[in-house]
Amino acid sequence: MSDVLIRREGHAGRITLNRPEALNALSYPMCMAIDAALQGWRDDAQVRLIVIDAIGDRAFCAGGDIAELYARGTAGDHAHGQAFWRDEYRMNARIAAYPKPVVALMQGFTMGGGVGLGCHASHRIVGETSQIALPECGIGLVPDVGSSALLARAPGKLGSYLGVTGARMGPGDALHAGFADAFVPQADWPALTASLISGAITIPPHLAAEAPLATLRPLIDRHFAAPSLAAITDSLRADASPFAADTLHQIARISPLAGACTIAIQRLLGPAPTLRAALELEYRFTHRAQAQGDFLEGIRAAIIDRDRNPRWAHSGPAPEAEIARMLAPLGPDTLTFPGDIA
Repeated sequence: MSDVLIRREGHAGRITLNRPEALNALSYPMCMAIDAALQGWRDDAQVRLIVIDAIGDRAFCAGGDIAELYARGTAGDHAHGQAFWRDEYRMNARIAAYPKPVVALMQGFTMGGGVGLGCHASHRIVGETSQIALPECGIGLVPDVGSSALLARAPGKLGSYLGVTGARMGPGDALHAGFADAFVPQADWPALTASLISGAITIPPHLAAEAPLATLRPLIDRHFAAPSLAAITDSLRADASPFAADTLHQIARISPLAGACTIAIQRLLGPAPTLRAALELEYRFTHRAQAQGDFLEGIRAAIIDRDRNPRWAHSGPAPEAEIARMLAPLGPDTLTFPGDIA
């Protein structure tokens, strides 16, 4: 059976991820199939809305298929990853700009590429098991798929904190940080889906869960207002609180280069970026990630050898010149968007 089930039901275009054994990780063929379906339904008068969901209790989509990227990258085929990220980012932009409502139902883990698939929808639904996170810095990558725009728009300095630490957001935190629009108990999702298939978009109001991040905001805003990852780390080291100790522990596990570039991207984007600007800036990093960054080593340590002991290129703060080099314009390789993405 296909890894992504694409069909029309009633007035809905249905996209269902179907790799539950792989936590619905998004492969390149899946990405292309989704993008083609969206293009096909754009001018289909019978399709009033799109529903994106997934099979399995554990995950909506736990990220991209990084094992394939590792295999190709270590063989010297960097073009595969560059093409995957380019086409995936265009699909992310298409979802955000889609002229019809797009409803995403995100249970369990929604991470990395799953955020790009679900969190740019016009109607983003979470339930009691939802856990949304951007753990890319832990494998030598920056939060991408347009997530840097979502992070930049988050209240205060939450975006910088979430991007660097990869902290998981439950449903309440996801709503608070702007990664979701509504909480609906998962027992109600079948009825909601049936209503959507009929062509009606009525999201029943429900009280959301607690948002622990809201309580931490004063500490997050104070420390993560610093201009760089090195300055943020210095600020945390001067604080004896449990929050500072825990955050320093999380930062110690990530790629210094990826973490520094994540903060730099947030500062470059400002508080109200366009999605296209975010995707273009992210692509500068990911286009270079296999040849120049810590990405392949991060995957090796986390997924291939699973020794959890990555040998990052830097043991201390990444040099400013290298941060600038990873985020420099790409010239003829700059990410562009097809004209049919409004």
